[in-house]
Amino acid sequence: MPARSSYDVVIVGGAIMGAATAWFLADNPDFQGRVLVVERDPSYENTSTMTTTSCMRQQFSTGLNVRISQFAADFVKNLRRHLHGAEYVPDLSIRSFGYMYLADTEEFAETLRASHAVQQQAGAATRLMTPPEIAQEYPFYALDDIVLGSINTVDEGFFDATAVFDALRRASRDRGVEYVSNEVVAMSCNPTGAKVESVTLKSGEIIACGQVVNASGPRADRTARMAGIELPVEPRKRYSWIFKAEKPLEVDLPLTIDPSGLHVRENGGGTYQVGAHFGPDPRVDYDDFTLDHSLWESEAWPIIATRIPQFEAIRLQSTWAGHYAMNTFDHNAIMGPHDLVENFIFLNGFSGHGLQQAPAMGRGTAEWLTYGEYRALDLSAFNYARIPAGNPIMEKAVI
Repeated sequence: MPARSSYDVVIVGGAIMGAATAWFLADNPDFQGRVLVVERDPSYENTSTMTTTSCMRQQFSTGLNVRISQFAADFVKNLRRHLHGAEYVPDLSIRSFGYMYLADTEEFAETLRASHAVQQQAGAATRLMTPPEIAQEYPFYALDDIVLGSINTVDEGFFDATAVFDALRRASRDRGVEYVSNEVVAMSCNPTGAKVESVTLKSGEIIACGQVVNASGPRADRTARMAGIELPVEPRKRYSWIFKAEKPLEVDLPLTIDPSGLHVRENGGGTYQVGAHFGPDPRVDYDDFTLDHSLWESEAWPIIATRIPQFEAIRLQSTWAGHYAMNTFDHNAIMGPHDLVENFIFLNGFSGHGLQQAPAMGRGTAEWLTYGEYRALDLSAFNYARIPAGNPIMEKAVI
């Protein structure tokens, strides 16, 4: 049960986006309000945060997305400094094995070239590689069908996302943010519908609020409908597998994006992690994490063994399903206020790259809540206003 009946900011969703926003609000000396974070599942077991590949990349097709990831890399590598030296904050690093995009058509290769130019302009260390160059550095790939590769091994790879998430929650609590295990089930607006006045919790309490942040991941559209808003965000199922190789690779495996869409990466200790979906990609129920065990042998393993023949002899160790919060409008973040419900703030639709974007997006949302504008990095291109205006920002590098 919340300690108070009124808060300046109520954040709906306590996973990585909600936690990042809460921290940056609590850390801002210009913000003097009270913050409540409402999380329906305190175990976070099925959140996108906990079912992720825990990687970050700078290989995007828009400069703003590249810069967002660059801040994330700095945030992770200097987490203790960003959280002001708290003794419980670990020293972290990024295992920079990189992302390897493999293009099997000239059209896809041209997309990689165009994105490479954007990335270079933003200061990323992306390299384009011909098949012979790939074979020299990564001799385990089968490359007969490959036209071009793209990789960046600087601040691109695996990081301990759980450690970052735990540190953000603890640090924000230390600064006075209140977290409750509960669920927002309804919202009440003023007579004109221009402002959310209160949220109703599943336990029955009605909590008055100054501003509401929708940080509810794949449930974002459900939360928006409570305020009478339609939001183009849907839960889409994604499978993950971990396998052990009989003969591990001699070098770290980059997070390799096969032309089929499947991706596989180094996991450590002779194990590797795979992620994919196959065939149609329908909206699923919010609680649908049912596994289709046939996909491993019928779809995933044949692709892996074809691309990396050394993986013909492997043993599957674990499988799970998670959800992408898919923005069906343009696969990019939806941020800022609604055009009519002025105190309803979006932090939604990250379409699979939210974890790495959380530091910049949480900081930006906290700035908007405090100042009514973005200050450290202009994120206004992602504001909700582009949706009713019909102005998509197309991000080509969606995995």
